[in-house]
Amino acid sequence: MSEDLFSALDHLAATSTVVIDRPQGSAHPRYPAAIYPLDYGYLDGTVSADGDGIDLFRGSAVGNGVVAMAVIADIDKKDMEVKILLDCTADEIGTSAAFLRDTLGLGTTVLRREVS
Repeated sequence: MSEDLFSALDHLAATSTVVIDRPQGSAHPRYPAAIYPLDYGYLDGTVSADGDGIDLFRGSAVGNGVVAMAVIADIDKKDMEVKILLDCTADEIGTSAAFLRDTLGLGTTVLRREVS
């Protein structure tokens, strides 16, 4: 069942332009002490729960596709959304989750793609 979800996310990523508006090492616009550990951006032409493009972290494992997704809850904004983890290694998945959870203080659950 989850493979259908990840196949759909692969299709979205493959048919959309990846826009990186917060490169690795840049500061979060509202929290300057929060430094992005990976490239962060969105899929242009898509719509997420907040009305903007679907957010993503892009890692260094080019060609891996969508390897995971982070489901986050932001109690300050009173919303939840999904962030795609594209071309990430296992370490980069953990780094992204730690950034969301520990640095930004967001409730975060990561769903990893099952690899056969």
